[in-house]
Amino acid sequence: MLQVNEENLRVVDFEKGGGLVPVVVQDASTKEVLMVAYANREALEKTLKTGFAHYYSRSRKKLWKKGETSGNVQRVKKILVDCDGDTLLYVVNQEGVACHTGEYSCFFRTVGEEK
Repeated sequence: MLQVNEENLRVVDFEKGGGLVPVVVQDASTKEVLMVAYANREALEKTLKTGFAHYYSRSRKKLWKKGETSGNVQRVKKILVDCDGDTLLYVVNQEGVACHTGEYSCFFRTVGEEK
């Protein structure tokens, strides 16, 4: 279970995004960005209660626990909220891979790069 900062929890603005906020997921040890997902209030509450990352699937329109079918769970070490209260950062210990393609991170393709 995660220790909850009630003051910071109150500033999460779910209404700005129609009930959802984006969640950037970062590996606790490498600091690599693993994925981006969305959370509603219920997903955030389940994450805080269980210590495992929960999200809201916009396509399936339901709550899901990361790794519930693959076993590639995310143990949440810390949750931060941005200055506007409309984006969360989950700092996690990733077990297995984060991406459904089998890659460790969903960010494995380069579009542009400085030479």
